Amino acid sequence: MKRYYITTPIYYVNDVPHIGHSYTTLAADTLARFKRLLGEKVFFLTGTDEHGQKIQKAAKSVNLTPQELADKVVENFKRLWKKLDITNDFFVRTTDDYHIKCVQEAFEYIYKKGDIYKGEYEGWYCIPCESYYSEIEIGEDKVCPVCGRKLDLVKEETYFFRLSAYEDKLLKFYEEHPDFVLPKTRYNEIVSFVKGGLKDLSITRTSFDWGIPVPFNDKHVIYVWFDALLNYVSAIGCRKGEFDEIWPADVHFVGKDILRFHAVYWPAFLMSLDLPLPKHVVAHGWWTVDGKKMSKSLGNVVDPNEMIQKYPRDAYRYFLLRNVPFGLDGDFSERELIERINSELVNDFGNLVNRSLTMMEKYADGLINMPISIEDDTLSKLAKETYSKILEHMDIFRFDEALIDIFEYVRAVNKYITEREPWTLNKEGKTAQLNEVLYNLYSALKFIAGITSPFLPDSSAKIMDMLGLNDIGSYTIDFFLDFYSVEQAKVKRAGMLFERIEQKEKKEEKKGYEKQKRISIDEFFNVDLRVAKVLEAENIEKSRKLIKLKIDVGEEKPRTLVAGLKEYYRPEELVGKYIVVVANLKPAKLMGIESNGMLLAAKDGEGLALLTVEKPVKPGAKIS
Repeated sequence: MKRYYITTPIYYVNDVPHIGHSYTTLAADTLARFKRLLGEKVFFLTGTDEHGQKIQKAAKSVNLTPQELADKVVENFKRLWKKLDITNDFFVRTTDDYHIKCVQEAFEYIYKKGDIYKGEYEGWYCIPCESYYSEIEIGEDKVCPVCGRKLDLVKEETYFFRLSAYEDKLLKFYEEHPDFVLPKTRYNEIVSFVKGGLKDLSITRTSFDWGIPVPFNDKHVIYVWFDALLNYVSAIGCRKGEFDEIWPADVHFVGKDILRFHAVYWPAFLMSLDLPLPKHVVAHGWWTVDGKKMSKSLGNVVDPNEMIQKYPRDAYRYFLLRNVPFGLDGDFSERELIERINSELVNDFGNLVNRSLTMMEKYADGLINMPISIEDDTLSKLAKETYSKILEHMDIFRFDEALIDIFEYVRAVNKYITEREPWTLNKEGKTAQLNEVLYNLYSALKFIAGITSPFLPDSSAKIMDMLGLNDIGSYTIDFFLDFYSVEQAKVKRAGMLFERIEQKEKKEEKKGYEKQKRISIDEFFNVDLRVAKVLEAENIEKSRKLIKLKIDVGEEKPRTLVAGLKEYYRPEELVGKYIVVVANLKPAKLMGIESNGMLLAAKDGEGLALLTVEKPVKPGAKIS
C-alpha cells in the first residue's frame, strides 16, 4: 500500500518559529492524523532549510559559523514541534550528508540530460527571499515584490536550468490537473504566471560559499531553492529504499509567498529528473495580528510557545484551523481566541461531555450496556452524515468546514439531551428508554472522540479515557462510526475538558457601559423595530458566518436579510421563528446579496441567542 505523503515547507533557520510556521505544521499534522484514523499508512515530513547567503550573513552577525547557527536554531523548531505534539515521521535537514549527496546526484543527472548549462547572469536579487526578479516585477523602486526589502543588482557566472523548455509541459499538466494548486485563486495565478513566459533559471552562485558545491565545479554552490526543494525526495531515499512506496507526494503545504517555487520550479525540476509530480500544492495565506501586519518593530509577532503556555494547546490548534479557511489570509486575536474557548470549547464541547457523563454516573452508576433493541438511531444516522461531509471537506483541505460540521454534531447531541429529557425518564422509572438514551449518548461521545482526534488530540484522549476506551491509535474510523461496537463500558468523569477564561477587559467594559452615552427618547424612536417571521433560511456557501433569510415583515413582499448566524444556528432551526428586526436600515450588500434590515440578538462571549417574541403576533407588528 502506497503511503499518503504529506510535507510542510522546510523552515529557514535564520529566525525563531512564529504563528505562520505553527499554522502550516499543525495543518499537516491534522491531515496526517486524519489519514491514520482512516487506516491509511502515512509519511509526514518536516524539517529545516539551512543553506544560503541569508544564513551566512545571519551567522556572521552573531559570530558563529553557518553550521553552528543552524545547529542552534534548528532546536527551536524541534522543541516547538514536540510541545505541539507534532507527529512527523521524519525531520530533514539540508546540511545532512544524505541530502547533500542527493542534491549533487540530481544536479548531475539534469546536467547530463542537457537541461543545465553554464552562462552569465545579471539581475535584481533579494537576499532574504533568495530570489531574482525581473524589471517588470519590481518596477521603479527596485524593492522585492514579496518582502519589500531593497534588491541588489548581481552579475556573476552561473549555471542555468532550462526552465523555458518546460513552459508548454507545465501548462499541459495544469490543464490536466486543475486541482494541482489549491485554492483555485492560486491556481489561476500560477497558470497566468507561466503563460506570461518562463526564462531560464540561474541555479548556482559564486558570490558566497555556504551551500552544496556543484559536483564538477566547486567554485559554484547550488541555488538554495534547487537545494531545498529536493528535500522532499532526499528524505525518502532519493530513488532508493522506500522511495517508490512513498513518492509522489500527495500534498505539499506551503505559504503563498513560496508558491511559485513549488508550483512552477519544482514540477519542472521533477520533469527533468523523470519523476512523477506531486498531487497537490496547497498554499495558505498570511497571518495578521488584530488587523495589523506582524513585525518585530511593532512587537506583535505571535510566539506559539507563549500561546500554549497561556492556553491549552488544543485551543490554539482549534483557533488556527477553525478561524480561517485554509488558503486565505487570517487574523490572530487573543480576544477572539478566548471567545472561541468559552463559547465553543467550554459551552458546546466540554459541557456536552460533562453533562453526559454526569447523567451516566447518576442514573446508571457509570455502567453503560447495549440495549436489547434500538428504537432511536437519530444520532447514529447523523454521525454517518457528518462523517461524509467531513470527508468531502478534508479532500480539499478545508479544516474549518470540517470543524464546523463536527461542532454542529456536538450541538445536535446537546439538543438530543434536551428533547429526550433523561432526567424525566429516570424520574418516571422508564428504565429501558433511559438506558437507550444513555447508550446513544455514550456512542455519540465515542464518535466525537474519534472524529475530533486529528483536530483536538489532547481532548480526544481525555474523552477516550473517560469512556473506558484504549488509546486512540488502537482504532480506525469504522469503530467510531459503529454505534453498537461497545457492548458494555464503565465511564468515569475526570474534570472539564476546558476551563472558562475571564477576559481582563471585562471590568473596563463594565465601566465603559456605565459611562456610555445616553440618548433621548426621540433618538430611540427613530429606530423602527418590527416583528418578522422567518419564511426561509439557507447557508451562503462561500461564507463561514452568513445565512440568507427570507422574512415577512408585514409588507407586500418578503424581504431578504443576511445575518452572521451560521456558527450558532442551522438554517432549518430558524424557519418559523418570530424575530425582532430593525426595519428602517438602508440596504447593504453582503457577499453580493442585498440585505434589507438587521435582526437583534444577544451575545455574551459564550454564545449567541436571537431575540424572539414570547408568542406569535402578526408579522410587521411594531415593537413599542
